[in-house]
Amino acid sequence: MNHIKEIHAADFVAVVQSGVSTQKLQEAVEKRGLFYPPDPASRADNFIGGNVATNAGGPRCLKYGVTRDYVLGLEVVLADGAILHVGGRTHKNKTGFDLTRLFVGSEGLLGVVTEVTLKLIPLPPFRATLAAGFDSMKSAVCALQKILAGGFIPSALELADAFTLAAAAKHTGNNRLGICRAYLIVELDGQRKSIHSELPAVERVIRRHKPLFVERGCGNDECEKIWQIRREFSDALRATGLMKLNEDIVVPRGKLEELFKFTAKLQKKHNLPIACFGHAGDGNIHTNVMVDFNQPRARQRADAALDELFRQVLAWGGAITGEHGIGLAKKRWWPLAVSKKVRKLHSTIKTALDPKGILNPGKFV
Repeated sequence: MNHIKEIHAADFVAVVQSGVSTQKLQEAVEKRGLFYPPDPASRADNFIGGNVATNAGGPRCLKYGVTRDYVLGLEVVLADGAILHVGGRTHKNKTGFDLTRLFVGSEGLLGVVTEVTLKLIPLPPFRATLAAGFDSMKSAVCALQKILAGGFIPSALELADAFTLAAAAKHTGNNRLGICRAYLIVELDGQRKSIHSELPAVERVIRRHKPLFVERGCGNDECEKIWQIRREFSDALRATGLMKLNEDIVVPRGKLEELFKFTAKLQKKHNLPIACFGHAGDGNIHTNVMVDFNQPRARQRADAALDELFRQVLAWGGAITGEHGIGLAKKRWWPLAVSKKVRKLHSTIKTALDPKGILNPGKFV
């Protein structure tokens, strides 16, 4: 199930089986001057079928959206073995209910996705990246807000906190990261002339907030050097020897600074390191509770910290998951996240499509 069946440049469409990796698809379409924007940071190790099941996102969501925004059609095997085709290959389709989106993000509970028809767009001809280190998270968040207030729409806006940076500095040997309390990555893409005009303007915005340093990357090779550091964050945290409980919470963008302040308080209260990094452009911050399960009451302290985190995120109008889904890990907090009526509707849909409960049993529905 790992074949790219078609890339049609005139239709701006790719048809792929569910076992195709994100990286394989992106590289194949880019050779044709096309672009598939959804970009989970672990793109070499995730697959289109899984991305559809969780409605995965990644750093480029701010400008380009998430997986569901690129799914035009699906082949799905239902619980009774029937093969269902929903959607199609046109970029607009309003024929009946939007069943395609019903299956996107359904976590394998409603059907097994075997083939996906994806929308492609023209490949931006040029990209450039700025990476800035700051001595405070407040300065980094202010810089981010001013970039957006200035009318710029970066393809990515990423933030990382001090614990993440310290781990990354040790893991990668990039000592510059270790002196920062916050790290901001800004990527721009588009026409070469436009980017060469926008890049210094965005850099001026950043420099008004007194960064410790600003690095530039122009063109694919230089940008990838910066992004490779970002892609090392998860491995760097695992290398600490602590168990990484990775929560993909989302807050309204105006609450970013409060989120980082809140997680700092949680660390002290529960005596657990918390590492935060991720897609600040859309408020989706990977909040990693770092646990040594050999310590006394480690599980209880971790659960208490997560209880407080999720309750606060919901109180701000946020969501307990932006990309990974509920699955098993967040099953305990599912009743907090949605109303009883919404949970009942989920169960009704699940029963209609899978009356015997054989698809991904034991999960949140």
